[in-house]
Amino acid sequence: MPVHTSMSSQDHRGRGVGLGLALGSAVAFGGSGVAAKPLIEAGLEPLHVVWLRVAGAALVMLPLAVRHRNLVRERPLLLAGFGLLAVAGVQACYFASISRIPVGVALLVEYLAPALVLGWVRFVQRRPVTRAAALGVVLAVGGLACVVEVWAGLSFDALGLLLALGAACCQVGYFVLSDQGGDAEERAPAPLGVIAYGLLVGALVLTVVARPWGMDWSVLGGSVDMDRTSVAASLLLGWIVLIATVLAYGTGVLAVRRLSPQVAGVVACLEAVIATVLAWVLLGEHLSAPQIIGGTVVLCGAFIAQTSTPARASQAPVARGAANTGGPRIPGERQRVVR
Repeated sequence: MPVHTSMSSQDHRGRGVGLGLALGSAVAFGGSGVAAKPLIEAGLEPLHVVWLRVAGAALVMLPLAVRHRNLVRERPLLLAGFGLLAVAGVQACYFASISRIPVGVALLVEYLAPALVLGWVRFVQRRPVTRAAALGVVLAVGGLACVVEVWAGLSFDALGLLLALGAACCQVGYFVLSDQGGDAEERAPAPLGVIAYGLLVGALVLTVVARPWGMDWSVLGGSVDMDRTSVAASLLLGWIVLIATVLAYGTGVLAVRRLSPQVAGVVACLEAVIATVLAWVLLGEHLSAPQIIGGTVVLCGAFIAQTSTPARASQAPVARGAANTGGPRIPGERQRVVR
């Protein structure tokens, strides 16, 4: 009995740390759009901001890539998959989708990722999913529909919706790949090494897509306007690279390792809520009553999801969490979300 109590206490602490990391990741990702919007309004293209973000983060993480160069030999497919899906795939699909459909609709479709993760757990891993887990997903997605006010732009384009769904599938890849090595039987690859190489791969792919040689580099040397306040463009870029990318990816991957793709994914739904609130506070974009209600519903869904999932130390093979989303991107304001 004393051993059981000790294990239970340890599992509880591990869950608390994991939830803290997941929340920190959501805050870091959610704040990126607030920093990116002034740069876009100053003349940079959204894809150029994304390229600066990923390429800058890859440069910061380069020493870790060199330190963990053994991963290239041991886990080449994991590194390639993380870079293509979790970094480049989400960005490219999301931006391609918002060129054809409203931002709110694209964001909502992308955040169907929690439901897709539950589908992965149930039908691919063949593990049962609890009703509480499914309820957490339904509440999170429904609340997000209110946060992005999806009814304000209901125009449908088949290709645009397909691209948004592609972004959601890439989000699933982010959470599933982040969990590699999370089981006791499998030696977990160094999470920071995986992130470093994922960013390098993503930067190479996005270089082809964004074509940064046509960017207006002079914007980065001056100041930009943030809700009538002058801020150095380099300071905002530093925030996007160091906080919204390096810190966000690092805490996100560690959260998945401590929790599960299902639980970390639903907590990541808070990213859109945090992005909207920060845009309200820092950019003067006021929240409507439906958005406030929707944010509350998302919080309820995330709470139900995390309380319904057993800790990793449990021997039960049942997936009781809710699903995933978020990741890594540059989310931002309600009508100009940069991911």
